[in-house]
Amino acid sequence: MKLQAGLALPLALLLSGCGTLGRLSEIGRPPEMSKSADPTKEANYRPMTMPMPTPQTAAPQIGSLWRTGSRAFFKDQRAAQVGDLLTVLVNATDTADVQNGTTSTRTGVETMGVPNLLGLESALPHLLPGATASSLLSATSTNSNNGTGEIKRADTVTLRLAGVVTQVLPNGNLVVAARQEMLVNSELRQLLVTGVVRPQDIASDNTVTHDRMAEARIAYGGRGQLTDLQTARWGQQIVDILAPF
Repeated sequence: MKLQAGLALPLALLLSGCGTLGRLSEIGRPPEMSKSADPTKEANYRPMTMPMPTPQTAAPQIGSLWRTGSRAFFKDQRAAQVGDLLTVLVNATDTADVQNGTTSTRTGVETMGVPNLLGLESALPHLLPGATASSLLSATSTNSNNGTGEIKRADTVTLRLAGVVTQVLPNGNLVVAARQEMLVNSELRQLLVTGVVRPQDIASDNTVTHDRMAEARIAYGGRGQLTDLQTARWGQQIVDILAPF
């Protein structure tokens, strides 16, 4: 029994995952911010591949000072190469209002009888007192169902953060990753935006809106004391998943 009790605590820590160990190491101090680093060096980073058109070589303009694709006469100030910075603007508003109502009613009546059966119907009252040959079986059923449902949701996310070009695709599109962390009163807020943008969609002030990003992934969350209080414990989450009622 002592051996089982001694293994209970380590087993509970293993079941809760590495997140529990990380939170235990931060007791008495605010969450530690991660170091600024190259996003392509992270373990879960994977280069992006997308369908590409056939490469086309632009014909040189003899005697021209204008470079194809440039928006400035001397130099294009927008992000265009790996390592260049640009600002990502996120202004997403999502509103949903769905109402659903159903009403169903069903009534059934079934009656069965044998008025004439080779003269044996006269003997039926003696075999089954109270029964008549014209009404051997009678059944009625009524079913009624009313249901209403309503969903209302309103989400607004407004972000403005700088990102870095991590990859230039063969057709010239840019893979952008933007990350930001803010530590406020022992609560670490994390912002993440990734996606693919066209150089043409980058404004003259070197900004791009989220609705111009393909394969956009936007995450806004965090970890800390407030997040722990608002998140159900792993034991409760397991019960919620496995409980049939």
